[in-house]
Amino acid sequence: MQPEKILSHAPKTLTQAQREQYFRDGYLVLEGFIKQDWLERIWDVTNGFIDESRGWAKSDSKFDLEPGHTAETPRLRRLTAPVNHHETYWEFASQGPIVDVAEDLLGPDVVFHHSKLNFKWSGGGEEVKWHQDIPFYPHTNYSVLAIGLYMNDVDDEMGPMGAIPGSQNGPIYDHYNNKDEWVGAMPDADAAALPMDKAGWMKGKAGTITVHHCRTVHGSMPNMSGRMRPLLINAYSAADALPITAHPSPCPQVGAVLRGKRARWAEFDAEPCLLPPDWSGGYTSIFALQQEEGDAAAAE
Repeated sequence: MQPEKILSHAPKTLTQAQREQYFRDGYLVLEGFIKQDWLERIWDVTNGFIDESRGWAKSDSKFDLEPGHTAETPRLRRLTAPVNHHETYWEFASQGPIVDVAEDLLGPDVVFHHSKLNFKWSGGGEEVKWHQDIPFYPHTNYSVLAIGLYMNDVDDEMGPMGAIPGSQNGPIYDHYNNKDEWVGAMPDADAAALPMDKAGWMKGKAGTITVHHCRTVHGSMPNMSGRMRPLLINAYSAADALPITAHPSPCPQVGAVLRGKRARWAEFDAEPCLLPPDWSGGYTSIFALQQEEGDAAAAE
């Protein structure tokens, strides 16, 4: 759905100025949007998964582990598809206040796409190199976004997410390396040409949410603080934006209609999109791919 059509619908929770800012800049930060009761519920569940990860020695489809992860000093990079592992995550993703935000920015018909919980552990938790989301999961149009929840206070030292304003209206960049291997990041030359002086760094207290368009160029620096920076991400699409490649992290909730109804017609954007590898055989993680750990890039 085109922005002008979306803006013609009365908003549920955002102001019209906030919606216009999202379509202008490609991202939005809402300070303290999620209240303490939700944070406490999500933290109770999350702490249980951190403890569970102590028993893992290598990454799998559930836990993505940093090198150096041990039972004594866990360094969990990602809990993949948290909505598939606990009902609290799914309740938040499907019924929580962020669904109103998705509806305000996608239109009245909203579909769930995926979830992930990135931890960015303290003392050097890994960077996320500059990239765009849509090449990971192309759709028939670009009405796709991701909403992140900062579960802790996030400042400059913790490696907050940064975005290049207006980049959602620019090119879709290559995310392969010079060996034609998918690495999930822009080439160094393209990243070096980004207007970093204009980058918006999304900081905020616990409960702050970040919203970014699927074409927005974004990334984050390593977490050099002594505090963990967990970011719970849920992605949504307009119902008329249909995926055209295998899902990188399939789970039963993918494609669930959360608001409105399923589309009867697909809407197609005329601008082409880079295609990823065939994810039907499995997917590692953006961290493993960007760091080119072992054979991760070649395998995908």
